[in-house]
Amino acid sequence: MKPITIQSDKHSASEASLHRFLILCGVLSSLLYVIMNVVAAMLYTGYNSITQTVSELSAIGAPTRTLWVSLGFVYSLLIVGFGYGVLQSSLENRNVRIVGILLITSGIVGFFWPPMHQRQVIADGGATLTDTLHIVFTFVAVPLMIAQIVFGMRAMGNRFMQFSIISLAIMVTAGILTAIESPNISSNSPTPLIGIWERINIGIYMLWVATFAMTLQRAEKKLISEN
Repeated sequence: MKPITIQSDKHSASEASLHRFLILCGVLSSLLYVIMNVVAAMLYTGYNSITQTVSELSAIGAPTRTLWVSLGFVYSLLIVGFGYGVLQSSLENRNVRIVGILLITSGIVGFFWPPMHQRQVIADGGATLTDTLHIVFTFVAVPLMIAQIVFGMRAMGNRFMQFSIISLAIMVTAGILTAIESPNISSNSPTPLIGIWERINIGIYMLWVATFAMTLQRAEKKLISEN
């Protein structure tokens, strides 16, 4: 593993502070997404976090769509900011640099994420192009998440690699369980545990992002102290 190069002697105090904030955005983004899930679910009367997907909180016609889209925009900004901060810390580490690029890409994808319709509308034949694009964007986002973990775990040492491998295993398992129930959404059939499986999948990724941010920050501090 190549060392992360931090050229602190060339950065002003304000630039260093900005960089620390950008890395912190990784933690803040995960916290925000958790808050979005909890608050939106509470405000959506009749919504069930166990049997319904996260996407249904932002579905066309959902009472929480405006709130979710607004906070989702902030979330994407935080991810892009974090990605830029990661790029600043990766001049001598190709894997970290790739993670930064992937994070920025994920954030940009988030800005344009198409919404789905509510289940009953889809079941009644009211699905449109936006529902198809919603699925397409999911197929783009998931590989981006996996790629971040794969490249990130190769850059931060053995302990972080072990954590990343476990995270991937859980994500893949939860993803498969989510996919098994997903076809029932379009027919408005029961999806008894889809909300659990999807939230495990997303939650593990959020935990990984926050842990990656903290691990990167510690690596930077260690390098600076050694210099």
